[in-house]
Amino acid sequence: MEFRHLGRSGLVVSALAYGNWITHGDQVEEETATACVRAALDEGITSFDTADVYAQGRAEEVLGQALRGVRRESLEIFTKVYWPTGPGPNDRGLARKHIIESLHHSLRRLQTDYVDLYQAHRFDFETPLEETLRAFDDLVRQGKVHYIGVSEWTAEQIGAALTMAADMGFDRLVSNQPQYSLLWRVIESDVVPLCEREGMGQIVFSPLAQGILTGKYRPGEPPPEASRATSENGSGFISRWLDDGVLGTVQQYVSVCREAGYPPAAVALAWVLTNPNVSAAIVGASRPEQLAENVKALDLDLEGDVLAKIDEVLAPIVQRHPGLTQSPPQRP
Repeated sequence: MEFRHLGRSGLVVSALAYGNWITHGDQVEEETATACVRAALDEGITSFDTADVYAQGRAEEVLGQALRGVRRESLEIFTKVYWPTGPGPNDRGLARKHIIESLHHSLRRLQTDYVDLYQAHRFDFETPLEETLRAFDDLVRQGKVHYIGVSEWTAEQIGAALTMAADMGFDRLVSNQPQYSLLWRVIESDVVPLCEREGMGQIVFSPLAQGILTGKYRPGEPPPEASRATSENGSGFISRWLDDGVLGTVQQYVSVCREAGYPPAAVALAWVLTNPNVSAAIVGASRPEQLAENVKALDLDLEGDVLAKIDEVLAPIVQRHPGLTQSPPQRP
């Protein structure tokens, strides 16, 4: 396993982080989820990403149970707060009340006294930024949170938070968790340059574009059984990619990878990790053996001509494909 600093912070994370969005508590049974976590540990993964809203808390519970007995200091556990976790008006957002109460629930579900990284899952337009940052800062000072980050914030929002933290003496952001893949590169224009200057690292999600870049989804064919596209909770997020034009282009990408002797999924992961601002790429699994395949990405040294060919093939999706000029559906 390769290890990297999270931005310019002192925290070291595994280059591949294990995430359990959609899978744990929903797509796979707990026994399989535990086997996947154990497989991740066997492959050297030490960073685990979840959120309070995943399966309405069940994903945190499954992860906490799966990690029982593992030396806590050997792990980096990340979770998030923002999306609704209950029916009340204060069961959502980034107000002090929800942040603190949600963290306490997360700690109980994860069976730990602290989380290594606590992330604002989206920007809250209804709560003063100072209130949000002060609540995070208080949790850091209490030792319940070691570092703070955000997910899917714009460069402008991140910049405002960094400026306020500096002015008020709050603990500063060390990371951002955006969507980033060969098919979705919107962070490259504004977010990455700002984060590079400010010492923030990216923990990217969907580096395989919801599994599209594995090549298992084919144009004109129904999606594979037990895949994300057939999951009740996952199908809404992948549906935008299930277009015959996109899938046909991805099959060309798959051919380029295979002609070069590389697994398509490993190429997609290796590509995001070549960005020096990426501290970790989040991978999920519905079967333990998928983790061994993902780790192969760390051994790839992609050649320039292969990268150029991939960019050429995928250009219709990245630059011109109808409907992909705006952000894909927001995932919690």
